[in-house]
Amino acid sequence: MTGPVHSRRDHGGGIDAAAARYGGARADWLDLSTGINPRPYPVTALPPEVWAALPDDAAMDRLLNAARRVWQVPDHLAIVAAPGSSAIIAQMPVLTRAASVFIPGPTYNEHAAAFRAHGVPVTDDPGADAHVHVAPNNPDGRYVSADRIGGHPFTIIDESFGDCDPSRGYMAHADQDGLIILKSMGKFWGLAGLRLGFAIGRPGTLAPSGRAALVDLLGPWAVSGPALTLGARMLEDLDWATGTRSWLAEQSARLDRLMVGGQAAELVGGTTLFRTYAVNDAAALHDRLARSHIWTRIFPYSRTWIRLGLPGHDADWARLEAALA
Repeated sequence: MTGPVHSRRDHGGGIDAAAARYGGARADWLDLSTGINPRPYPVTALPPEVWAALPDDAAMDRLLNAARRVWQVPDHLAIVAAPGSSAIIAQMPVLTRAASVFIPGPTYNEHAAAFRAHGVPVTDDPGADAHVHVAPNNPDGRYVSADRIGGHPFTIIDESFGDCDPSRGYMAHADQDGLIILKSMGKFWGLAGLRLGFAIGRPGTLAPSGRAALVDLLGPWAVSGPALTLGARMLEDLDWATGTRSWLAEQSARLDRLMVGGQAAELVGGTTLFRTYAVNDAAALHDRLARSHIWTRIFPYSRTWIRLGLPGHDADWARLEAALA
């Protein structure tokens, strides 16, 4: 009898594995390895029926209308909700039927993994018929210039971290044929466990003629009733979003002062949810912090890059400062 099978591509998280290596219970660890808001949207009680009944059309309509307002999606564009942006990423090779895909790196690795799983080569040739850009990029925060998007059968822009700074988004270009913008509720809103994401584009792009539409690829009732209800609440709460952007900006600046000023690290880039630094030996710093039960992110392609998310509370800051001292 075999044990459970889990996908373990290079990601943040993995506290159980960290605890197995360095000791301590899961509750002892400060996880700075992800770019998830450490002060997530407050979850209050949900009506019992959203747990007991199949998701209904009215709840989906409320969610999609809220998404359209907050991201200023033109009425003629389509929005598809999914159980996390990763569920959409997994369907992009099927939807696009691309022969090859251009994904400038280093970047979030699930896009390349999804295309490779369908036998689609990932190339550094910009002539590929599908392009993927993560903007702002994970882990260095770079954006793709507007003149580099479009002009291909399909262009996917992953804005999973885009809600930190909506002014730099790509919705003004979303009317291009073949362009798909991805959104995530797990990063800025901090509820990664909710599993809620969106694809935005022309109706003909998300449901190409003669092919399965994205909504059909995801299957019926793809988004749970609790996610529909809570997702709508989150998107409708503009005051929370405004206050959170200010708080994240303050906290990321504090992290820069600690790392650049106190550790002689060089800022590579990032967003207000995570910062990537260059240090002399990233693995050594990662190991040093792990021995204090603080988990960070290093990368197989760089011996100098280390990425830190934000401590959420004063006690967490004190732990990090002490471990770095």
